[in-house]
Amino acid sequence: MSSRPVIALTPHQSPSRLPPNGKHFFIWTIGCQMNEADSAKVAAMLQEVGYQRTENEQDADIVVLNSCVVRQAAEDKVAGKLNSLARLKRQKPEMPLVLTGCMVTRQQEALRARFPHVDLFFDPSDFDKLEAVVPELAELEDDLAALPHYYQPETSAGASSVSAFVPIIYGCNFLCSYCIVPYRRGKERSRPMEEIVREVERMVSGGVREVTLLGQTVNAYGHDLPGQFGLADLLRAVDAVAGVERLRFLTSHPKYMSHEIIDTMAGLRSACEHMNLPVQAGDNEVLRRMRRTYTRDLWQERIAYTRERMEGVTVATDIIVGFPGETDEQFMQTHELLDEVGCDKVHLAMYSPRPGTLSARWEDDVPHEEKHRRHQTLEHLQERICTEQNGRRLGETYEVLVEGKAKGRWSGRTRGNTLVHFDDDRALLGKLVDVRITRTTPWFLIGEGTGTTR
Repeated sequence: MSSRPVIALTPHQSPSRLPPNGKHFFIWTIGCQMNEADSAKVAAMLQEVGYQRTENEQDADIVVLNSCVVRQAAEDKVAGKLNSLARLKRQKPEMPLVLTGCMVTRQQEALRARFPHVDLFFDPSDFDKLEAVVPELAELEDDLAALPHYYQPETSAGASSVSAFVPIIYGCNFLCSYCIVPYRRGKERSRPMEEIVREVERMVSGGVREVTLLGQTVNAYGHDLPGQFGLADLLRAVDAVAGVERLRFLTSHPKYMSHEIIDTMAGLRSACEHMNLPVQAGDNEVLRRMRRTYTRDLWQERIAYTRERMEGVTVATDIIVGFPGETDEQFMQTHELLDEVGCDKVHLAMYSPRPGTLSARWEDDVPHEEKHRRHQTLEHLQERICTEQNGRRLGETYEVLVEGKAKGRWSGRTRGNTLVHFDDDRALLGKLVDVRITRTTPWFLIGEGTGTTR
């Protein structure tokens, strides 16, 4: 699951149950959108008992770090951040320092020895543990989803967001040989559909216009619930909520990306024309050793069917290069697949062994220099593909949900999740704006507002 932050938009603050208590919290988040959603709930809880957000950790009365270990680079960043906070903790020993996220699960004793200045470790989504350092939280309702601040989420700019993440299924039942997530987030657990719909309704009442449904394997939703519910049913239920302008979901597994789900997307008003479907490798033998449970042909068929059913759909995927045993010929199969399919976005990663996974027992036999070369080769390929694809968008007009400003221009995304920067003198935060494209680059589009807003 790739990470993209929710950006602050139109001012809209809900009242706390308590007046500001003069205390501030600082939250640092790395990793996937599930972590972003967990951090939003922690922020809502602290706001409900009177804390205020600060973007300066030096001013904080509590610091919470939300960690990721899906790649070695992410784990190293968390360790570096924790070490950098040791000095602050010595200056402010009364300030609780908290670590959550995937780094914590089944690692608490080792982490306590490694980072003795951390006051509290708690597993992903185990929010009740925060009461140990913030006793006032014991007075909150058991249903965290009922917190007003969660539906009118205050962001770093002190405004509320029009985009929100909604976890619908936790954990993962797949055991991909390289992935640590199932060991850290457990087996799949779907949330009741009625609870999710209520959450979306409350978000919309707080100004949210775009909802992204989340799961490590989001299209496995519902298999563990009574009845015959699935992701397609949930998409229809959320689409029926008045005020939901855009509906997305990630991350999907090709095995569960059924024609029913794709047909449902194609028929819904709010479902965005964007498919995020990780393939990871283009060689079937590498996929088998990754334990991905599908073939290259199946992934291609799902993409082809999506393009057939949804005109103008954009496609994103994930690729790992340098998996143990991957030969140059097998890597070129991945290169050939990406060149043939022409994705709009490719999230590239160099393989790094994760302790506790099956592949960590194998020799990491692709040298780092070769991993880097393969990574760069695919980056260059993707730059060429995106240059061609975005070039065809010149002169077209797209609906953009405005998320903020970047270098003096408004910034937002199309329904196809393409980043657009544009000029317009009006106040447009949180608006849906029709933008005509006047310039293209491989990574984003530049345009001008046409005057139409919603």
